[in-house]
Amino acid sequence: MASGSDRNPIIIGGLPSQVPDFDPEETQEWLDSLDAAVDERGRERARYLMLRLIERAREKRVAVPEMRSTDYVNTIATKDEPFFPGDEEIERKILNATRWNAAVMVSRAQRPGIGVGGHIATFASSASLYDVGFNHFFRGKDDGLGGDQIFFQGHASPGIYARAFLLDRLSEAQLDAFRQEKSKAPNGLSSYPHPRLMPDFWEFPTVSMGLGPLAAIYQARMNRYMEARGIADTSRSHVWAYLGDGEMDEPESLGQLSLAARENLDNLTFVVNCNLQRLDGPVRGNGKIIQELESQFRGAGWNVIKLVWDRSWDPLLAQDRTGILVNKLNTTPDGQFQTYATESGAYIREHFFGDDPRLREMVKDMSDDQILHLGRGGHDHRKVYAAYAAAKAHKGQPTVILAQTVKGWTLGPNFEGRNATHQMKKLTVEDLKRFRDRLHLPISDKQLDEGYPPYYHPGRDSEEIQYMHDRRSSLGGYVPTRVVRAKPLVLPEDKTYATAKKGSGQQSIASTMAFVRILKDLMRDKEIGNRFVLIAPDEYRTFGMDAFFPSAKIYNPLGQQYESVDRDLLLAYKESPQGQMLHDGISEAGCTASLIAAGSAYATHGEPLIPVYVFYSMFGFQRTGDQFWQMADQLARGFVLGATAGRTTLTGEGLQHADGHSQLLASTNPACVAYDPAFGYEIAHIVKDGLRRMYGENSEDVFYYLTVYNEPIQHPAEPENVDAEGILKGVYRFKAGERGEIPAQILASGVAVPWAVEAQRILAEEWNVRADVWSATSWNELRREAVETERYNLLHPEEEQRVPYVTRKLSGSEGPFVAVSDWMRSVPDQIARWVPGAYQSLGADGFGFADTRGAARRFFHIDAQSIVLAVLTELAKQGRIDRSLLKQAIDRYDLLDVAAADPGAAGGDA
Repeated sequence: MASGSDRNPIIIGGLPSQVPDFDPEETQEWLDSLDAAVDERGRERARYLMLRLIERAREKRVAVPEMRSTDYVNTIATKDEPFFPGDEEIERKILNATRWNAAVMVSRAQRPGIGVGGHIATFASSASLYDVGFNHFFRGKDDGLGGDQIFFQGHASPGIYARAFLLDRLSEAQLDAFRQEKSKAPNGLSSYPHPRLMPDFWEFPTVSMGLGPLAAIYQARMNRYMEARGIADTSRSHVWAYLGDGEMDEPESLGQLSLAARENLDNLTFVVNCNLQRLDGPVRGNGKIIQELESQFRGAGWNVIKLVWDRSWDPLLAQDRTGILVNKLNTTPDGQFQTYATESGAYIREHFFGDDPRLREMVKDMSDDQILHLGRGGHDHRKVYAAYAAAKAHKGQPTVILAQTVKGWTLGPNFEGRNATHQMKKLTVEDLKRFRDRLHLPISDKQLDEGYPPYYHPGRDSEEIQYMHDRRSSLGGYVPTRVVRAKPLVLPEDKTYATAKKGSGQQSIASTMAFVRILKDLMRDKEIGNRFVLIAPDEYRTFGMDAFFPSAKIYNPLGQQYESVDRDLLLAYKESPQGQMLHDGISEAGCTASLIAAGSAYATHGEPLIPVYVFYSMFGFQRTGDQFWQMADQLARGFVLGATAGRTTLTGEGLQHADGHSQLLASTNPACVAYDPAFGYEIAHIVKDGLRRMYGENSEDVFYYLTVYNEPIQHPAEPENVDAEGILKGVYRFKAGERGEIPAQILASGVAVPWAVEAQRILAEEWNVRADVWSATSWNELRREAVETERYNLLHPEEEQRVPYVTRKLSGSEGPFVAVSDWMRSVPDQIARWVPGAYQSLGADGFGFADTRGAARRFFHIDAQSIVLAVLTELAKQGRIDRSLLKQAIDRYDLLDVAAADPGAAGGDA
């Protein structure tokens, strides 16, 4: 074990802060004096006095430890524990049955021929933490409200299934179909909490570690937001997040603690299962993770409750008059405590108590077995209840409960506290017998010796099961349960989109601004306007959304307690407790968490919200792609805007800002409907259809991603008889060629459509080529439909074979086909195999860089002149023109000289 000098002390200066009180009367006099100062002179005066006392103590060389962390004992003193209202004996029987079934379910999933795995140890360590919550705290949804929101630790899912089995919410057949979702359909159970896979059961996906705590913070904040705006009554909803101590090393786990404290989210409780163990080893072998986390949470402004020891330690701590025991607890590293969890009582007596005569005296009358069973606080129902009750009663701060447990608790010596426990999935017959005996279950040796271990159910009429039903009834229903009560929204009429369909006239605007104008009209709608939730990471002005400041206002539960520096401006910064805009600062992860919480409000609280999250496109799918997968899993809906899109469009910013691939990343998310529109009227059709699909009748569990640009262009009015179906399907003929004799086709998306139109003009005037220009509003949707078509054809060979939409749409248009966009070529290449003719794509492959738009496009050879060359090249391959013309084109347009390109439009931040 490391000596004190070899390790970083968590108790600052090595000073224990819990010392015995030898003069309680004098202590009370000091406390009374402080109380009087607070009552008579106020908190500020009392704070000043306390700081002066600490300063004077240091002057007098009285060592006072800093309060970043407290002693390694329970925060709640034994005398302050509330009455435990449950029947502890019945709850023990319930928990034993749950423990058994969870372990057996995973073990049976390892049977020969299946071997799909599962995790046993995490739930084994946290079972009591969940059981107390289920029996006494977690509120259900039977009252028509949202109940509590519970973020279950992903690896603990077997225990949640096992409890649901006892309540007849899941069958034995379903437990046996754990991790066999397709082969055992419809009985299959997902490996972890996955709402998309079990939409009536799980609410929140959590197994991508670090995202659970982040999402929980923003869920608690969203609850307050919805209540402040009068959308839903969330006053009784409490957010519980169950986390692992190893998981807290993920940056997302601790990254937004300050927001929870800053907004006084006392509707939020973190329960960190501190079993001192990661997947493969100790979390802090040479340190103390509970002390470390206490310091971090305290520093961030949270209320911290440490639940370290069970009731068997109470008599020992009560007789610790000198503080020697507390000091020993303070200075023993986690790696040693992990070893104690695997050793005998005699070993603990010798190595923990044996090196000081005062410690040996404390346990002289205890047997080795009693010493062995000095337990961890997270396994003691009464201690857990006290911690939860204190967390719920605390006001003004979020609370974290740091509960010490043993990984693999009750599973036997081959599992408990072992570094390999996380990967151990199957119990031997001997393990099962020891486990059964530990849990006092009426299962015979014969049942364990023959075949697979059985599940245990005490009987539907047993007192245990009736107790479980009664507790859940009193708390408002069963959890976890996902319920969708939201009704379809009354969607805006077509006239709402009229302005966008008129185009921009002689004015040049960016497509980002075209979207913002549509949004402004939608937010005026009496039916759905108040349901929009605007989200941006400190970039509202960049995206031209400062126009919403005066009317929609920025949400801040404290309002605006200062005079804004820009208060004289028409579009001044304005905060309000009822604000509609979420300004989450420079945190794309925080914004995406807000997006997910708002986008799933239709299920969480039965009230649909329409989030609109606008961000620098490079910092969306690339930066927070895991959260967009989480969003899909949580069945969240809403609009995601990748603004300042394109690899060459955002001038001057350079490599890390130049997005040429987010559309490709979006294509990997099955729930993401992605578009790359060019003009305002296209955006109008897409937004209207998105509202219909996500919030109308027969709503779908998808979300929309639109890439929009900051380059000002003239937006044409919507053509008569516009091909609305083509806009939504992914491609339509935007402008037919009117001059020239040699046919060709140009497919372009987003900001590249004007380049294609310019190339069309050059081809007609200079090369006698009549090119049609197609607006490819969604390469991704075209590919998705084509893949589904091929899948159908593969499985229905005797039926009439279907033809992909893109093939049907382009059939009859004489090629060659040249595709161009401000994306890497892989984006338009998605449809290559279904284009009915010779196909070439141009794209911005490689890293972006800072330069003029024209120079960048010439470098990547995606500008109008490069499109001309690509069309001519394809025509030369077909023998339509002489190949010598290609060199003429290169020389005519100086295509090898980046500096020769027209620099193009400048500016256009919105």
